[in-house]
Amino acid sequence: MPSLRSYFIEKGIKWSVKRAFRKEVIDKGMDEKRQMLDSAARRLGKLPEGCRVEKLEIEGLYAEWISTGRAMDGKVILYLHGGGYAFCSANTHRPLAARIGRAAGVRVLFPEYRLAPEHPFPAAIEDAINVYRWLIRQGYHSKDIIFAGDSAGGGLSIAATLVLRDQNEPLPAAIVCLSPWVDLTSSGESYRKNKEKDPYLNLGGVRKAASMYAGTEALDHPLISPVFAEYTGFPPLFIQAGNHEILQSDAEKLAAQARAAGVNVSFKVWDGMWHVWQISGDVLPEAKRAIYEIGEFVKRTFRK
Repeated sequence: MPSLRSYFIEKGIKWSVKRAFRKEVIDKGMDEKRQMLDSAARRLGKLPEGCRVEKLEIEGLYAEWISTGRAMDGKVILYLHGGGYAFCSANTHRPLAARIGRAAGVRVLFPEYRLAPEHPFPAAIEDAINVYRWLIRQGYHSKDIIFAGDSAGGGLSIAATLVLRDQNEPLPAAIVCLSPWVDLTSSGESYRKNKEKDPYLNLGGVRKAASMYAGTEALDHPLISPVFAEYTGFPPLFIQAGNHEILQSDAEKLAAQARAAGVNVSFKVWDGMWHVWQISGDVLPEAKRAIYEIGEFVKRTFRK
């Protein structure tokens, strides 16, 4: 059963989203929307105690090394943030990435990839692959790197791995997907079944973001909507989704497609949870448990 605290947090999210729409946030320009998200995140987001952030530049991109306490030598989580390929940054997702790193006992590399609509597909994939290759050049082995991402970042992790596989490059040790956005055609049942439950997302907003990212390409392109890809040779997948989010079907389709290709898939749908509830951090029991399970998966993967 979902916790009582989750009930009140979900109600608060719904109220906040409705309030934002009343303030006509949707009519503001992209830069102003992004600044508002970053400002809100800086006020609300809290890093774990002892978290250290080191800023750097990789292939022209702003990036951060995030570490909390002792970490496994030579291991790294490459974290790709969500935000519909158009929003969010280290400011919005640094606390989530830091908590995952703390739970796993691993340093996190957090790049800010280029965003749509200024930089549509395949810019984000190019950036993710360039950062991965940079890690390899720094001396990391592919078996010592795990891709992780939420929402669009989950889809980006999958798409980048598809490109690496098709180019016969070494693949990461595993991929962690939190509420992955992998069907930009919005074809899944949950887009309709959960439209009244989802406190964050709505079909119109998702379709608009999909159009901005895809640009002139078809939404069912397998690197835009990886549910239409084939997964032979993929590393293990760890997927979490909630049954109150319209992207639940995305996660289910991804898990089914990967399993059909013989991929080792760990998949769990969390009762009463919404899109990327893990970002609620230490204030939500379900977020703490979800992040703990991510950390345990990362530890098992790197110990093999």
